[in-house]
Amino acid sequence: MPKVLISDKMDPRAAEIFRERGVEVDEITGLSPEELMKIIGEYDGLAIRSSTTVTPEILNAATNLKVVGRAGIGVDNVDIPAASAKGVVVMNTPFGNSITTAEHAVAMMFALARQLPEADASTQAGKWEKSRFMGVELTSKTLGLIGAGNIGSIVAERAIGLRMKVVAFDPFLTAERAVEMGVEKVTLDELLERADFITLHTPLTDQTRNILSAEALAKTKPGVRIVNCARGGLIDEAALKEALESGHVAGAALDVFAQEPAKENPLFGTPNLICTPHLGASTSEAQVNVAIQVAEQMSDYLVNGGVSNALNMPSLSAEQAPKLRPYMDLATQLGSLVGQLVGDQIKGVAVEVEGAAAELDQKPITAAVLAGLMSAYSDSVNMVNAPYLAKERGLDVREVRHDREGDYHTLVRVSVTTDEGEKSVAGTLFGSSGPRLVEMFGIKVEADMEGDMLYIVNRDQPGFIGRVGSTLGEAGVNIGTFHLGRRADAPGGDAVLLLSIDSPVGEPILWEICNLEGVKTVKALRF
Repeated sequence: MPKVLISDKMDPRAAEIFRERGVEVDEITGLSPEELMKIIGEYDGLAIRSSTTVTPEILNAATNLKVVGRAGIGVDNVDIPAASAKGVVVMNTPFGNSITTAEHAVAMMFALARQLPEADASTQAGKWEKSRFMGVELTSKTLGLIGAGNIGSIVAERAIGLRMKVVAFDPFLTAERAVEMGVEKVTLDELLERADFITLHTPLTDQTRNILSAEALAKTKPGVRIVNCARGGLIDEAALKEALESGHVAGAALDVFAQEPAKENPLFGTPNLICTPHLGASTSEAQVNVAIQVAEQMSDYLVNGGVSNALNMPSLSAEQAPKLRPYMDLATQLGSLVGQLVGDQIKGVAVEVEGAAAELDQKPITAAVLAGLMSAYSDSVNMVNAPYLAKERGLDVREVRHDREGDYHTLVRVSVTTDEGEKSVAGTLFGSSGPRLVEMFGIKVEADMEGDMLYIVNRDQPGFIGRVGSTLGEAGVNIGTFHLGRRADAPGGDAVLLLSIDSPVGEPILWEICNLEGVKTVKALRF
């Protein structure tokens, strides 16, 4: 009989579900890391909330561990790469507290609009400062959603019910899905210029970190009010403090902070600021929901082998995995490449397979493409939930299987529809060398896709490679490999240069390269 340890406080229904489904369970909370390491070897599963941190040391001691289940969305307290290396599946429950978090965001909007915390404190102090607290109505105001996924769509629905106008910025929100939600799809700059209230509902990634920077806040409408119940780090806290003190931002309500627990923060005490201690998921209903879901998911995996909401494992049978794994690695890299280059313009995706790839189950390959595609904008996307996230955003996904024989024994092509037309990349498997890019936006090019890279489109002319090499060399950036390609029979036309580099480059170096003669496009990539 499988055995699970619940190491954090969790609704009693979780333990009941484990037992009902034939899983032995112990509830031992408040363990120190050393105490957990001493007993974890006895268990097949570990169910946690946010208190337990699953480190490499704990995973090394967990000789029988097969699955870690996080009752909630965030998995910052789980070392996923270490878990993957140990063959441990990591699951979360990404949708169990969506309504609760959305409602908290709406509550924060009301509190900002009517200055409720300050008015309460003043009234209970016996001041009766009625004229001091002149609020604003939500009705007819414009709400700007940064992120229109599961939680964002719930906030939009509630806001529309309050007769608000809702505009949304989300790279993967299609025009059709926006119409279905009743919102207007806009660029980030348009949202900043138009919104009376801004709420954030996006994960923290390299692309979203400080999405409300000092520069972005300067573009907002004077008197804007900002709510963040998503992730700390989405807002530049120092810039927000200045904007609140100047009055440009009329109010801000934060449930999350860059450093948590936030027992100290430079923002504390700033006028027109409301703070709560990461309460977005803190309702009795949400706690029950995530506890039930994590117990069901873990039980299903331990008893039947079923996988759902896994962050480091696709939905695959033991027979399929060995054949499909190299193709999924290739598909993930192709999707990541497209996502990093044109991710904010994509309306549809087509995944085509031919040759040996056409003989395999295409669903995992497509899921891997979507996971790579959306990983640039989400810190929790994986091959299991990527198709759901794509559907949620109204992304049109097509699968095409070709019986024809082409130039390669096997080929995977990813084509995306954008406002500028269709763009595609293609890759193959080269024996022991693994995944290889062979075509990019109509230009033949052979390249590995790994580590830090630079993508450059330039006019095909003598001396260009030397100029790029000199620029990087002067900046102390070492080049690993050069991969070149150009449009067939078109000397002097467009050429593509893919460089693998030993360290990432910042904006100043990218601008230097961009200003070189003949350069049309420069983009830093990471795989």
